[in-house]
Amino acid sequence: MILYGISTCDTCKRALKTLAAAGKDVTFRDIRSDPLSDAEIAEIVHEFGSLAVNTQSTTYRSFSDFLRASEPEAQIKAQPTVMKRPVIKADRWHLGWDAETEAALT
Repeated sequence: MILYGISTCDTCKRALKTLAAAGKDVTFRDIRSDPLSDAEIAEIVHEFGSLAVNTQSTTYRSFSDFLRASEPEAQIKAQPTVMKRPVIKADRWHLGWDAETEAALT
């Protein structure tokens, strides 16, 4: 299982801690220090569409009008931290960390 996120994200930390406590083998991928490839971004956007972009984030709100009008792939490529976190690739893809995702993965 791969958890894509950033090391300073509290939600990512909580997800990692919960998954580790459940005995899951999780590889953490910090998208700041190890950026996503174009193919990985395309795969995530293909799976989640525009939901892959956190439009409530301060990063998104700082985007220019041009970048806001761009496709999600371009937004994530320009600023990876705008991606909703965590993105978890297990037997299937999961976006975010809520009770449903936790139940499915633990």
